[in-house]
Amino acid sequence: MASRPECSERPADERRERRPAFRRIAGTLGDAEAGQLDRLVYERVRLGILSALAVEKRMAFNDLKDLLQTSDGNLSVHARKLEEAGYVRCSKRFEGRVPRTEYELTRAGRSALERYLDHMEALIEATRGA
Repeated sequence: MASRPECSERPADERRERRPAFRRIAGTLGDAEAGQLDRLVYERVRLGILSALAVEKRMAFNDLKDLLQTSDGNLSVHARKLEEAGYVRCSKRFEGRVPRTEYELTRAGRSALERYLDHMEALIEATRGA
């Protein structure tokens, strides 16, 4: 049984055939900077936080934790990164003696999420059309 050739062993004409599809995909993503995924949004928990807050105006820490099925520490770290970037706003208060932490999406956070979704939609559309 013949082994499959490595990429570098494939004929040059076969490699060239694939380039137009790649260029079409890259072209739909816009310029180099617009074509970059926002690594801050890309991570699963942070994307989950932004998505949840895009649907709900404000969410409590425990509600986000339950929704995303993550630990206190994991949610805290990711929420803090989003807060430092200006994507979410955190407010802390007490209800009686119980602390309550709530998060809401900022304009910058909504814009970042929209850019991420636009990027993914363009990538999906280009890939399906390839």
